[in-house]
Amino acid sequence: MKPGFKRILLAACLLCAGGGALTGCDSKPPQAPAGKTAAEKYTQQKTLQGLVSNDDGPVKAGIVKALTESGRVLAEVGLSDDPRYRMEVPAGTVLPIILAYYPSAEAGEEQRMVAVVVHAAASKFDINQLSTRIARQAKALGGYTHKNLVSAAEGTASVPASNKTTAGFRGDPTTQYGGWH
Repeated sequence: MKPGFKRILLAACLLCAGGGALTGCDSKPPQAPAGKTAAEKYTQQKTLQGLVSNDDGPVKAGIVKALTESGRVLAEVGLSDDPRYRMEVPAGTVLPIILAYYPSAEAGEEQRMVAVVVHAAASKFDINQLSTRIARQAKALGGYTHKNLVSAAEGTASVPASNKTTAGFRGDPTTQYGGWH
């Protein structure tokens, strides 16, 4: 081999071997090791709001609860002839939390619809049958994480033809995991 070729080959081998240790200069923050992600939480009281609907349209009666993953009630509000809910979640609440709609106080888990909160900055969450399917799929994928909710939304949501462009989708395909708006 020619000496120049050996140097190029050596440099290529070093780059390949060391490439895994190099970090890029992009704007993404370093990710925590798998399974060691830091949970987000509300540093101050947070107002959550949204619309409750089903396949028949807006739902104007029932109860919306903010729940921890273990089922502890953080906040609760009744719907009274209005499909919109608004509730305050206490400071220090660790995410994810589940926003659950129940048609009545006696309704069981099989009758509820849910939406899941995984980002402290978001405050609007529509609760509907699509958000419920997405939440169930995310749970089946391993839990309520951003990654699982996005994967579930991409696999669950159907996009009306009027909401597509030739380049793909427009808008947010999940609107906080509650469907196309």
